[in-house]
Amino acid sequence: MDEKIAFLQSTPPFNLLSKDDLLKLTEQIEVLSYQPNEVIHQQNHQKLKGIEVVVSGSFETFFLDNKNQQRRIEFYHPREVIGGISILFNKRKPLKTVISKEGSTTYFIPRKEFKKLCTDNEEFFEYFANDFGKRMLDEEYAHFYKSNISSQDNFLLVDQLYSTKIGDISYKKVVSCAPSTPIFEAALKMAEHKTSCLFIEDQPQQYIGFVTDITLRDKVIGQRLSADHPISEVMDEHIISISTDAYVYEAVLMMFSSKSRYLLVKNEDQVVGFLSRNRLLSEQAQSPLVFIQSVKSAVNSDDLRRKWQKVPGIVSQLLSRGVHAEIVNEVVTTIADTISTKIIEEVIQKLGPPPAKFVFMVLGSEGRKELSLKTDQDNALIYEDTSAERRAAVRTYFLDFAGQVSDKLNAVGFVYCKGDYMASNPNWTHSLAHWKYNYQSWIEEALPEAAVKFAAFFDCRAIYGDLALMEELRAFVDQELQKPIEKFYVYLAKNALQYEPPLTYFRNIKTQKVAQKEVFDIKTAMTPIVDLVRVYALQNRIFQKENTGERLKALKNLNVFSEKQFNELMQSYYYLMGLRLKHQADQINNQTEPDNFIEINQLTKIEKVTLIEIFKTIQNFQSGIKMRFTNSLG
Repeated sequence: MDEKIAFLQSTPPFNLLSKDDLLKLTEQIEVLSYQPNEVIHQQNHQKLKGIEVVVSGSFETFFLDNKNQQRRIEFYHPREVIGGISILFNKRKPLKTVISKEGSTTYFIPRKEFKKLCTDNEEFFEYFANDFGKRMLDEEYAHFYKSNISSQDNFLLVDQLYSTKIGDISYKKVVSCAPSTPIFEAALKMAEHKTSCLFIEDQPQQYIGFVTDITLRDKVIGQRLSADHPISEVMDEHIISISTDAYVYEAVLMMFSSKSRYLLVKNEDQVVGFLSRNRLLSEQAQSPLVFIQSVKSAVNSDDLRRKWQKVPGIVSQLLSRGVHAEIVNEVVTTIADTISTKIIEEVIQKLGPPPAKFVFMVLGSEGRKELSLKTDQDNALIYEDTSAERRAAVRTYFLDFAGQVSDKLNAVGFVYCKGDYMASNPNWTHSLAHWKYNYQSWIEEALPEAAVKFAAFFDCRAIYGDLALMEELRAFVDQELQKPIEKFYVYLAKNALQYEPPLTYFRNIKTQKVAQKEVFDIKTAMTPIVDLVRVYALQNRIFQKENTGERLKALKNLNVFSEKQFNELMQSYYYLMGLRLKHQADQINNQTEPDNFIEINQLTKIEKVTLIEIFKTIQNFQSGIKMRFTNSLG
């Protein structure tokens, strides 16, 4: 017994377990012996009954390709674990064939005992999750992993991802302590409850922060801080929560966009538990959202470009299963945000720390989280107001920074904006005070040309930096929109009304000829809904709802739109978005440059009829806008 405990104490990740856990575990261990060249597991065949820790000897593992050739050969030696990834991420089926190369012995641990260790010990589980993530960065490994998954399994998981609510999955019980608790007591509590995340509770159900194992490593041990200090001194105050009524995909996207590894789960106003990102992703091992984790692990711009090139395939998969276009937009946008964040961090590492607080924001379709696959850069930068003597140096740094970010984004696949609406343009990198002046001018002067040129700046969203700067700008714009500025809304509305749905006098679809094909521009057809919903959102000072669908829901709740109008506009907009994304994904997958031109002869009769009805809905919507903002039907 002591021999087994001593062996496991020096074997990752079992060295993370307490002596009590190891003692219980050794009671379940079975010692197995193998002859030379004995086949232990066959790729994707029988289900594994447990994992094995190599004690002596060695094992050869490999994938078999369709020509029965061995690929990705690896050797497992003493103190290495066989089968953990297969049980956690491949539905217990062996990913690779495993053969004993010499007389070998292993410690066999039953599957249920292994899964319990993963459930009870977050850090133990993360050892396997991180190993799997690193392996998936290898193109060949990822290829064989995906080949092992049947399309039925894959589709099933995708469906579950977008139909399962947070309340339907398991989450962990919150462990908490008071802000005044000494750090060493907090660490003991984490060890006692086997949790890697401890929440700080000021009052019952009032959580003001959290700490993790990483917090203790970086802020306490790394900085040699006394463990007698209160835990509140090192806690992270950025707490994110999600409702039990939200969907699993929303939780994952929220974690990536907020860079948070943990979410508090709320049932109405009561906290009922918390979720970790790794655990959520492990339950969705074959879902497209695991791809985002691999993007975060990319090492350079070439790697990021290859990741972005895979996105059309993900879009095709999601749309083929009927996943709503609004959700597909969010997935694409989150991937794009993750790539942008990686590039920003890379440039900061090269240039050195920024000389002032700043926010990098995206505009237009990316600002609305409605990115398509034919996209260019639309971004800007806000930096904090500084003293006169520092102003020139601060501006020089951020213009250099913005230029390098823009160049790298272009290299990855987000091409330069033809209209030059990019932070690399000196017009769109400014201090907070200057940005306030910009928005004030656009709103108060309310010139027709300004409504056309600067509408995208009212679809802005921070993706990196000090969010307090963005919040201050939003508060300022909110105050400006409360002034008597009817002319501003009129010009915005008129700008939106210049786009006409492609309908002929006889209510057929109006086409144009491009490359000898009869087509219509689907982006132009969608624009009236985007622009007009934006007008209503600004008039009602709806800032927290970023995409067109969220704005429509908020406007319906304010009785700006009836239930019928809301349903018609939602269905119309996202039907067009789905058609647009599918068209572009198909073009890219067929090695063709994506565009927004839908060929009329490629549509089915049902699709044509549906589009005609949608364009009628948009025309009726425009008539309502004319009555509301211009008092004219002309």
